Amino acid sequence: MHEINVEIKNSDGLHMRPAMLFVDIASQFRSDIKVCHNSTEVDGKSIMQMTMLAATMGTTLKITADGPDANEALEALKDLVEVRKFDEP
Repeated sequence: MHEINVEIKNSDGLHMRPAMLFVDIASQFRSDIKVCHNSTEVDGKSIMQMTMLAATMGTTLKITADGPDANEALEALKDLVEVRKFDEP
């Protein structure tokens, strides 16, 4: 199992659109992906569960991946969250 921590950097936080982008990318990988915020752990491939995180700007999320393409999945998700900032202005 591999894990990373990422910080939500877009000003609107993890609302529905960014959560959908996250799930879309996570679903491209075969690995199981979990996302944790405080004591809440959710399936990174479930839009309903991802929106339960209620992550605002500045929130740190722990993302874990377990499977054959875990490292690639984590790199892609880190890029989405911290570099591309969910492609929002």
